[in-house]
Amino acid sequence: MATKVLDITKEHCPMTFVKAKIELSKLNEGDILEVLLAEGEPLDNVPRNAKEQGYNVLSVEHVEGTTHRVTIKK
Repeated sequence: MATKVLDITKEHCPMTFVKAKIELSKLNEGDILEVLLAEGEPLDNVPRNAKEQGYNVLSVEHVEGTTHRVTIKK
């Protein structure tokens, strides 16, 4: 179960990962952030950048329409 849910479906790069990173910084080690985002650049960038920053991307799944859910463990 997610510790925190962040909805950035209305955001555009580069703010998508910036907002996700800010939320991740507030969490404790082992906590889980669920990020709702739009397909396209955010869906490409957020999981890749999270992995590059050393976070564990648990899943990337389609929710509905153009919305996807990325689950990241700190």
